[in-house]
Amino acid sequence: MSENDDKDSKTEEATEKKIRDTIEKGKLPVSKEAAIFTSFLAILVYTVFFASSSVAELGVFLSNFLEKPESWPLGTERDVIELYQAVIMEIGRAVISLLIMLVVAGLAASILQNVPQFVGERIRPQMSRISLTKGWSRMFGVQGLVEFVKSVAKLSLVVLVLIFVLSNDHRRLLAGMITNPVAFASVIRSIAVDILVVIVFVMGAITVADFVWSRFHWRQEQRMTKQEVKDEMKQAEGDPIIKSRLRSIARDRARQRMITAVPQATLVIANPTHFAIALRYVREENAAPVVLAKGQDLVALKIREIAEANGIPVFEDVALARSMYKQVSVDSVIPPQFYQAVAELVRIVYGNKAQRRTP
Repeated sequence: MSENDDKDSKTEEATEKKIRDTIEKGKLPVSKEAAIFTSFLAILVYTVFFASSSVAELGVFLSNFLEKPESWPLGTERDVIELYQAVIMEIGRAVISLLIMLVVAGLAASILQNVPQFVGERIRPQMSRISLTKGWSRMFGVQGLVEFVKSVAKLSLVVLVLIFVLSNDHRRLLAGMITNPVAFASVIRSIAVDILVVIVFVMGAITVADFVWSRFHWRQEQRMTKQEVKDEMKQAEGDPIIKSRLRSIARDRARQRMITAVPQATLVIANPTHFAIALRYVREENAAPVVLAKGQDLVALKIREIAEANGIPVFEDVALARSMYKQVSVDSVIPPQFYQAVAELVRIVYGNKAQRRTP
């Protein structure tokens, strides 16, 4: 069956167990655009609040470096290393806040989408990750087509944004070129902020759409066939055939146990062939008669047969046998409503025994 046919057969919504198992394997819906959006947002915040001071400090350092080269002798290897370290330190101080914000933005994009969890399955080597067939399917399947469309859309939007912003700010940019460097830096920063604001809004819209799509596509991928749902129900509740077989075995064992207990009965109440209840009453054991066995049809006949073979009295009472069969349980005393009727039968049994003992 082809992949398309397999997808067409998945008509059932994923069960909670399927979703839970998928999440435990680390296969979660993730919007890749969220990280890009938060990164641009971090760059915008950095440009608005931190870029001016950081760039100004870096500019002062470079200005001193260029205007007073004698302050930085390069006569030895040690001098070159110290100059290199100083430049790296100044650049690092200028961009460290941006780097921190980008890291925080990336983590936030991941955490806000899904709860962080360690999944060993994701780092386990899998042949499907280096399979040409799987790779081709990922590149040219539905997901690959969606990624391509998103990339083209993002590129087109960025180009349109640049054209729009620069078309409005080109005069300001040209005017800034003939001013002093400090003023020109402010112009560049203002234009950059305008560009970033538009990009953030555009990427925000793309991220929302991609977030919704990723959840929808993930749900579609988790759909199940009717057979998969049935198999899962069998695993959760047990195979109906096996359960039926186990119930049958349990009934057979209970029936065998009842039949084995019949020779210990005091009397049997029958109907005369449809129902049979074997009762045992010994004053020292229980306050009321106990049901040792009960059965219907063939089982009832078997109870009567064993009772007669062991000399146990059998009383035929259609109404009493039918009523007791519905209300008594094996290995339990009889309900109070049957005390009087059964007590009369017990007296007959003990009376007959007493007469047999009398010489």
